[in-house]
Amino acid sequence: MTIDSIRVRLAQVLCTLLVFLLLFPITRCERHADRIVVGSKNFTESLILGELLAQQIEAHTHLKVERRFYLAGTYICQQALLAGRIDIYPDYTGTALTAVLKEMPSPDREKVFNEVKTEYEKRFNLAVGTPFGFNDTFAIEIRGDDARRLNLKTISQAAPYTPQWRAGFGYEFMERPDGYKGLVSTYALRFAESPRIMDLGLLTRALKDKQVDLIAGNTTDGLIPALDLTVLEDDKHYFPPYEAVPIIRQQIIADHPEVKAALDELAGKISDDDMRQLNYAVDGQHRDVKQVVRVFLQKKQL
Repeated sequence: MTIDSIRVRLAQVLCTLLVFLLLFPITRCERHADRIVVGSKNFTESLILGELLAQQIEAHTHLKVERRFYLAGTYICQQALLAGRIDIYPDYTGTALTAVLKEMPSPDREKVFNEVKTEYEKRFNLAVGTPFGFNDTFAIEIRGDDARRLNLKTISQAAPYTPQWRAGFGYEFMERPDGYKGLVSTYALRFAESPRIMDLGLLTRALKDKQVDLIAGNTTDGLIPALDLTVLEDDKHYFPPYEAVPIIRQQIIADHPEVKAALDELAGKISDDDMRQLNYAVDGQHRDVKQVVRVFLQKKQL
């Protein structure tokens, strides 16, 4: 077993432990009935979307909102939702399809959304809200200098250079079915050494600082233009669509239909460029998330 394999396994063990610590108290206390609990994953965009959901509920209902952000990755957020520890969190249709439902990726946005919506209700009694309006697919990124020097625009064009490059990926990307294994198989990628596995928030800086030469980030990352990075086109259409959506416990909709009505107002309101600017405001300009979201909602007259 390689060192990186051991790191991935340790990350899985830690996730399992976190799930236990997160869910254990629910057996010893009453479920929250006087408030809505909004969760998020542990990266900037999820935090922004979580705050967006929280402020929208606070502005359009009389309910109190509790924020439980930075809940690691998809698995922990999903388990927290099923256990009733959180009521809502933002996720992505492609992630739901492949990482949660364990289904094969598809390039058809409507098909993916409908399958996720149907299966989440059937399997988990969870509602999938209307998409916010942007598609945050995985972005295979290299430094802008390298892209211009080698005239690289697609992943296929970059493939011959990867034996001399070091790659950096997030823990979840290494394990999920729409992640590393399928990517390297589809594009016949080979790297100079085993990929470096690191937190998502560190990937772009590691690329800029030449610790790695290729990463899997997100297309709505606000630091891409700020750090002069280039997103290589997924010319073989490996990645499925990742439309951002709110995932909601059905019981919340039954008890508080006003919550769904408030969240429905966000449908289609956030473009790819909007999300990129929001991410940059937090990551690049180091502004307070609550203030960034408040200004955005005012700008959109929400």
